[in-house]
This record gives sequence, C-alpha cells and structure tokens, in this order.
Amino acid sequence: MNLGAQSAAAASNPWDPRPVLIVTGLIQEARIAAGPGLTVVCSSSDPKQLRVLLSDMDFRAVRGVVSFGVAGGLDPKLRSGDIVVASEVRAGDRRWSTALAFSEELLADAGLGGRRVVRGGLVGSEQVVGARHAKAALHAKTGAAAVDMESHIAAHYAHEAGLPFAALRVVSDPATRELPSVVSTAIKPNGNIDVRKVLRGVARNPASIKALVSTGLDFNRALRSLRGCRGVMLDVGGLVSVNL
Repeated sequence: MNLGAQSAAAASNPWDPRPVLIVTGLIQEARIAAGPGLTVVCSSSDPKQLRVLLSDMDFRAVRGVVSFGVAGGLDPKLRSGDIVVASEVRAGDRRWSTALAFSEELLADAGLGGRRVVRGGLVGSEQVVGARHAKAALHAKTGAAAVDMESHIAAHYAHEAGLPFAALRVVSDPATRELPSVVSTAIKPNGNIDVRKVLRGVARNPASIKALVSTGLDFNRALRSLRGCRGVMLDVGGLVSVNL
C-alpha cells in the first residue's frame, strides 16, 4: 500500500524537491503520516510484503527514509505512548546507524507538548513479539528500547540506496504487557483489523477480553502520541537534506 505519494514539484524543500519515504506497518500509522512532500508505504505488518514494495520503488525518487509508527516495548521503564527516537536499528548480526543530526532534530521537536521521548535502539523482527518472556529475552540480548517489524527493512533499504535514515516509534504494548495472540493474526492484507477474527478469538477464549481491552487502550494511547509527532514529518525535508 502506498499513501500520500507526491510529485517532485509538490515537495517543499527548495534544495531537494524529492519526497521523503515514510515506512509504516499499519494503515492507521500510514494515515497519520500521509501528507505533502511525503511518500508513505504501509506493509500491513508483513515483512515480505514490505520488501516487495520497496524493491519496486526507485530510490532515486526520494531523499531520505523514515520508519514511523508504533512498536512493542522492550525496556521495562517505557510505557505506552512513550516515544523512541532510534539511535540504531539491529536485526540479527546486522546494525544500521541513524542519521545523527536528523535524529537529534526529531528528538528535540518530538519532545514539544510534554511527551516522554527517549533515544535508544530498535530491534527488527520478522514476527510479532508479544509474550512478556520473549520481550525480556530480546531486551537482555540486545539492550534495545523497542521492537517492530519494519525498521530493520527500512534501514537496510536506506543503507543500500545511500539515503539518510531515521526512525521514530511510539511504544504501544509495553514490556510488562502480554500481547494477545489474536492481535497478531487479525491484521488484514490492507492493514485493517479483522474484527470478525478478533471476535472469534474472544469466543474461543473469553478470558482474553481483559487483555484485549488493555491492548486497545495502549494502542489508542500510542496513536494519540504518534499524531502528536506528525508535525515532525512536516519538517522532515529540511532535516534530511542536511545529511545529503
């Protein structure tokens, strides 16, 4: 899925009119990010689909790459709604650094409005990491603040293309929260939530209702925080151009 793609003439940066590529996993994130001067790609939480989408893109048509959306918390000190500006992204033995000046500006701007902002590492995963013990193990192994399914792919794409990269992720499910398994299987190919599948899961396991409600509250809190970061995207062009 590709939202908000702009022609070169529509971008606002006077030095480089190309749009910035924003990589998201969910349709809700993509809708928040979409706007002038930005080309938004939504993976529908499918790493394979994201790789296909990026392989079809001409990297010369964008001037930078930003991973933008929610993430699972790994650092137990973080709560839903907290903002992580990535210092690096890692997956397996691979590590990708972010554009330092870009991230520092993101950090300063995102802090406006009293939202809690931290700098830390992100770790990429090919599948949802929802169990508390899995989050704890991943944090112990990597020291990362949060985990998502897009940042490592976006970072690799930017590195291969020679483009500056940054990542801004908001914690949705904190490290202390067990993510119900039905959540990870109820995402449609278009990025929407399959409500019928969620209801079937609840019917099979009524005890999951409390966890689903808590997860929903966390997710909505994270989306509100992400919307508050939308203004950062408006200034993305000037930030990226510094690093070209």
